[in-house]
Amino acid sequence: MSHYISITDAERTEMLAAIGIGQVADLFADVPEAVRFPELRLPPALSEIELRRELGAMSNRNANPTSHSIFLGAGAYNHFVPSAVDQILRRAEFYTAYTLPARD
Repeated sequence: MSHYISITDAERTEMLAAIGIGQVADLFADVPEAVRFPELRLPPALSEIELRRELGAMSNRNANPTSHSIFLGAGAYNHFVPSAVDQILRRAEFYTAYTLPARD
């Protein structure tokens, strides 16, 4: 059985009536019709690798701590946090009172 069950037509009608409209299109009545569904002029789709390269090239045009001295952040600086730290912090047995050893 699916965990997602779409609403029925009766439920949709009931919800629309609750907010005082007759159809979903009425939700967009205040948006000028000329701009409701503009034609999208998108470039051709990229593969994940191509997209990563393009976004990487775009981000390299920004100032970043590896290419510029940045003094914002009130003392924040480049530092290395081993990946094990995140894993340890996610383990409840390292920070809950229930796992502390009993004291004699």
